[in-house]
Amino acid sequence: MSVSEELHAIGRPLVEAQLAHPTVAGIARGDLPEPVFRSWLEQDYLFLLDYVRVFSRLAWQAPDGHLGDLVDLAHATFHEELSLHRSLSAEFGADLDGARKGPACAAYTSFLLDSAAVYADGLAALYPCMWGYSTLGRRLAENPPDEPRYRAWVDTYAHPAFAELTGRVAVMIDEAAPDPDRAGRLFAEGMAHELAFWDVP
Repeated sequence: MSVSEELHAIGRPLVEAQLAHPTVAGIARGDLPEPVFRSWLEQDYLFLLDYVRVFSRLAWQAPDGHLGDLVDLAHATFHEELSLHRSLSAEFGADLDGARKGPACAAYTSFLLDSAAVYADGLAALYPCMWGYSTLGRRLAENPPDEPRYRAWVDTYAHPAFAELTGRVAVMIDEAAPDPDRAGRLFAEGMAHELAFWDVP
């Protein structure tokens, strides 16, 4: 079993915990109260800005064969994923300019930025967000919400292009050949941050 496959095995029950979380369940039904999603959008917007910085820090360390992959990931996050957030934020009345990180967002971004000081560690730490959202999107798309704004969110993460980007990270992890135990600990910690992130301020 490859390292990325071992991480998937660690992550599957933690994805189930996310699916059971009231915030995710509300998105799945399309009836999540707007103030909750508005707050989540503000926090995730701030998170994604630092996520771009994580990709950029790893790109500086990457082997030549994966420099383009990490630049692509930074570009897609900044121009596509953040564009979705700006669009949804306008519809939900989120205040992106005035938003400040809550404890969960601050803890998660600090963990990622610190982990990105070492190439293999950074890949294992950031993978829960990529793989977790791709998995969540695919699962939620099996019975998508009728509410169009929540449907747009689900469609973004269920899209094959997002799964393809996630697959690129899996390849990078396997080629970096991190210590499996250390990679597993970092991945599990990242998944714990993912779950905590749904407890929006």
